[in-house]
Amino acid sequence: MFVRALVLDHGATAELVALADVNQTRMDAHNAWLRELGAAAVPTYRAADFGAMLDKERVDTVLVTSVDSTHDDYIVAALRAGCRVITEKPMTVDVPRCQRILDAVEATGGSVAVAFNYRYNPLHEKVRELIATGEIGEIGSVHFEWLLDVRHGADYFRRWHRDKVNSGGLMVHKASHHFDLVNWWLDAVPVEVYAAGRLFFYGSDAGRRHGYARDYDRVHGSPAATDDPFAMHLAQHPRLQALYLDAEAEDGYHRDRNVFAPGVTIEDDMSVLTRYSTGATLTYHLTAYAPWEGYRVMFNGSRGRLELEVVESDHVSPRSAGALKGAALHGTEAAAESGSVSLTVRPFWTKPREVPVPGYRREGHGGADARMTAVLFGGAADPMTRGATARDGALALLTGLAANRSFETGQPVRVADLLSVT
Repeated sequence: MFVRALVLDHGATAELVALADVNQTRMDAHNAWLRELGAAAVPTYRAADFGAMLDKERVDTVLVTSVDSTHDDYIVAALRAGCRVITEKPMTVDVPRCQRILDAVEATGGSVAVAFNYRYNPLHEKVRELIATGEIGEIGSVHFEWLLDVRHGADYFRRWHRDKVNSGGLMVHKASHHFDLVNWWLDAVPVEVYAAGRLFFYGSDAGRRHGYARDYDRVHGSPAATDDPFAMHLAQHPRLQALYLDAEAEDGYHRDRNVFAPGVTIEDDMSVLTRYSTGATLTYHLTAYAPWEGYRVMFNGSRGRLELEVVESDHVSPRSAGALKGAALHGTEAAAESGSVSLTVRPFWTKPREVPVPGYRREGHGGADARMTAVLFGGAADPMTRGATARDGALALLTGLAANRSFETGQPVRVADLLSVT
């Protein structure tokens, strides 16, 4: 997504100058795609030579899209080198790494932008506008349900995200999007979190209990995976083959793990209750094994109620069950199945009304990706302060980390007891 935006959309204001990665084969694949887009290949650097790249290529901005647990290394090094930083969400995965980033921002006076693209979704912008203008009065509570279907949700259990050490679990990797949205919508910060979560559907024990288990570790070369609807066959996706299957010899990373194989340390069913600085509360639930994909958000206010429902795909077809969402690289396109959107204001004493949202598209996270990259790379105006800072990244992360702590202890967790963010 970022490479295409730089090369195709914002070449007048930004230029891709180099790539750094732990795997040369993957960088070579990206350079081949750059040439397909009509752009020139760029120099490539091993991750260990990241500092040398910054100096030699005279880098102004570093875009961090590595494994979540490694974000802080590149963010801090880039800040110390005087670079602006844009990092994928989550900003990082634990408190020490978060503190390290915040300390580096303070010490260098540098800039870290967190790519919370959901802020740029026209639907979410309209929600913020309606709340800010008092359409339903003061917000008392929010209920937020997010459903990942058995195609998209399963994908987190095939790849490195399945290990909480790498990703912080779905409370950090996925839900940071949602916790950030609530912070932004309410213009508030989380104070206390109570949560319960478990691995209910994926993993070896659940797979056997529900009758989905197959006896293989990874899909490629495994006859037992041939007709498994949860299997991803990398060789059937040319870009995934180029990025992962062809690159395995260098780092041993398998992108096609069995979602019911041992080694899953993240949860797939999570409930969260959060209290905010305004007094409002959030009840949140994330399900990673649903038959359909989408989300519902309801705001209860002193003058009425606001309801948003987004159906991104109303079912998973058997043909696409083992494919990526949209049968494309993760998150870039809408699913092929039917979907719908509704945004409804329900004031007291009068009939509800539907709110039109111009600019919403089903692809590219509802049109958010293009709107975000226009701000990050094209210098577009940002009147709704959608750009997320390191502070925003920390606050979204801390809700997820507090939820993880509550999973372990069974007790409410005060966010400030983990890390105080001013």
